[in-house]
Amino acid sequence: MAGMVSVSRTVLQVRRHKLRRQRQMKIIQVILRTFAVSSLLGGLLWVASQPMWVLKTPKQIEIKSGDRSLSPEAIQKVLVLSYPQSLWRIEPRQIAESLIKQPIIAKASVNRRLFPPGLIIDIQERVPVAIAQTHQDQLTHPRDTNIASSTGLLDANGIWINQEKYTSLNPTVKLPSLVVIGSFEQYRSYWNQLYQSVSQSSVKVTLIDCQDLTNIILKTELGYVHLGAASPKISEQIKVLAQMSHLPTQLNPNQIEYIDLKNPESPIVQMNQNLVKSNSQSR
Repeated sequence: MAGMVSVSRTVLQVRRHKLRRQRQMKIIQVILRTFAVSSLLGGLLWVASQPMWVLKTPKQIEIKSGDRSLSPEAIQKVLVLSYPQSLWRIEPRQIAESLIKQPIIAKASVNRRLFPPGLIIDIQERVPVAIAQTHQDQLTHPRDTNIASSTGLLDANGIWINQEKYTSLNPTVKLPSLVVIGSFEQYRSYWNQLYQSVSQSSVKVTLIDCQDLTNIILKTELGYVHLGAASPKISEQIKVLAQMSHLPTQLNPNQIEYIDLKNPESPIVQMNQNLVKSNSQSR
């Protein structure tokens, strides 16, 4: 019995010693791990605080729009940043959100660039489809339309784009040939439907006159077209207009005063009576 007790005590002592060493090793591992993480964080903070990780000029920022890169001057116009500024204190998400708030930009993504330090920004610009102006000196439908100075640009969804800012970013861009006249606030609610119908028509439209909301007037290759007030019938009216593309072969375009499509089921070609009488008398 005495021998068994002695063996049990020895085994217990060995186990206690082993457990004690295991606890000591775990404590040492935790200390080493903590020291390694602290050293790494300290090193990163030290690196981040170095002067090389600082934005000093717009030249360190690259903004791409498709395959085109914006000039430093253009970058300053769309991106407002104070210099110098730590690259690590810049929030890419906030910059992207500020860019999207600008009417000329539809989408934006911002990423930090480590070597060399800077920012890489990809933007998708809105595409203007019409030159918008508030009024025109010669009203209704003169034969020779003198377009007044434009006040802005519109995209297909009716987003108003500052023309000066747009052309400063795209100095070589060709502006749209379509012109829309009138108060934007009054026709913006149906602009999308109106533009989609006009853009899909086989008859070319160069001007949309919305100055009189009771009678929208189009300038087309067939002449002036009266649509009446904006309504869901716009798509149907434009389709009927396309079906009348043969008019120049049947009537003298110079004698057509306007085409009345207020009722698309019964289109009317209004002739210029003075010209008709003049031509008949000359015969």
